[in-house]
Amino acid sequence: MFGKKKQTPSIDKDQLELIENAQKRIKQKKRLYIHFVVFLIGAVFLIIANTVLGIGEDFKIAGINWFVYAILAWLFLFIYHFVNVFITNKFMSKDWEKQQLDRLVAKQQQRINKLEADLIKDDNKIVKVEVPEKVKTTTKTTENKSNTELTIIVAAGENNAIGKDNNLIWHLSDDLKRFKHLTDAHHIIMGRKTFESFPKPLPNRIHVVITRQKDYKAPEGVIVVNSMTDALDAARKDDNPFIIGGGEIYKQAMPLASKIEITRVHTTFDDADTFFPKINDSVWAEVSRTTHGADEKHAHAFSFITYERR
Repeated sequence: MFGKKKQTPSIDKDQLELIENAQKRIKQKKRLYIHFVVFLIGAVFLIIANTVLGIGEDFKIAGINWFVYAILAWLFLFIYHFVNVFITNKFMSKDWEKQQLDRLVAKQQQRINKLEADLIKDDNKIVKVEVPEKVKTTTKTTENKSNTELTIIVAAGENNAIGKDNNLIWHLSDDLKRFKHLTDAHHIIMGRKTFESFPKPLPNRIHVVITRQKDYKAPEGVIVVNSMTDALDAARKDDNPFIIGGGEIYKQAMPLASKIEITRVHTTFDDADTFFPKINDSVWAEVSRTTHGADEKHAHAFSFITYERR
């Protein structure tokens, strides 16, 4: 779900965009170089045409030969071309637009966090009202129930293999689409190694990274915690956070989760070094299954299976 098989010679959308941008920049610089060469040759030609061939030698503006104005005008066009390629493009490119968007999103998130903090303060100031003992008992029971449905999402082989060297050992297009669809707009909880396997944080999801490193540095917007308890607390306002790996995080989450969304890859991978815990049928009940055969986009047959805690 999180990476691609290293041997697969595929180019994702971000890589393709970088390649296309690089090709565009190469063309821009080539055109600028050609413009520079043509400008030099043209300037020399204008000077020779006036001073040697005598073309327009009597035509002057404010006492200055016409070719000087022609060269200056051309020089202005060349400078404009140079600025457009090396300065304007740098500050107004897609990378620049993305940086501005990220800053605006970060500011909005800071405002949201402040509003949430203010709401918590206001909640603490609410006056406690005396209620009958029977109502108190009922309320306490309701409050102890959590409205959060913690879901484990994973892709695993028949022998519960989930990866090798912090990467998947398969690439299933439909599995990636399903992962994106299910986790969209939710908190995704993961270990440090799983997070570091991403080229960059996944869009439209809040990343919660569990690590023992006290001073771990993560990109802005990524929540770093030191335990599963802290991770669940960070995602408490999400009605359905997802556990996405790796192996040790899955083990810690198994007693806490209420649902498992597993893509069962119908192949045994003996070279794996990371495995998903065995699903105990006395604890988990299968509630749905959809099977896909191998095809040109999928090297292995697989099934989407949903388990719920009994």
